[in-house]
Amino acid sequence: MATCWNCSKSYEPPDLITRTSECPHCAAYLRCCRNCDFYQPGLRNDCREPQAELQPEKEVANACDCFRVASQLKSKAKGGKSKADFDSLFND
Repeated sequence: MATCWNCSKSYEPPDLITRTSECPHCAAYLRCCRNCDFYQPGLRNDCREPQAELQPEKEVANACDCFRVASQLKSKAKGGKSKADFDSLFND
């Protein structure tokens, strides 16, 4: 199972994800940086794969040779909860 970067819903990835593959729930592109296992904002090109070419738009379909579908994406809510937990450590 994989999780869509846009709607956070699970889906069964097809055997071959092409540039035109879309999420069955929200129709967001599946073959994009935001849905890649190597995607990590803050790194050079926002990618952990040093051989990957720059993809300026992270949410649009691309033909990156290094693409690997992310099986577990971090939900947007987790980041907020973690920050709240951290902040609560220093509040009385």
